[in-house]
Amino acid sequence: MRALDAFAVRVAATLAPGDVVVLRGPLGAGKTTLARALVRALHGSDDAVSSPTFVFRQTYPGTPPVEHVDLYRIDDPAELPDLALDEAFAPDRITLVEWPERAEDWLPAARVEVTIDGAGAGPRRVRVRRLR
Repeated sequence: MRALDAFAVRVAATLAPGDVVVLRGPLGAGKTTLARALVRALHGSDDAVSSPTFVFRQTYPGTPPVEHVDLYRIDDPAELPDLALDEAFAPDRITLVEWPERAEDWLPAARVEVTIDGAGAGPRRVRVRRLR
């Protein structure tokens, strides 16, 4: 098992419906790759997972459902209401948010913060902390 998959299994084991996981890191850090690994750890498959960069949000059915939000293309916070983020943060699902710094005021205070340092072919350092 790759290190990322093992890491995702450990993180997924701590998640429950209603949790929001924000994925921070530079372009190329592996946020979408980690999101895919988390869905695989939660649902047993990542077949449906793709980057929602152009559609902003994907829903992966399963138990629990997983919402995958990618805010990379958000330039103005005034665009956020059009994304129906309140639905993405429903209490019956786990929500993964890439580029959360584009929607800080929309994020719940209680969340799991995953920060990836490094990008490209270089090594990564990943930090996880749960905010209450």
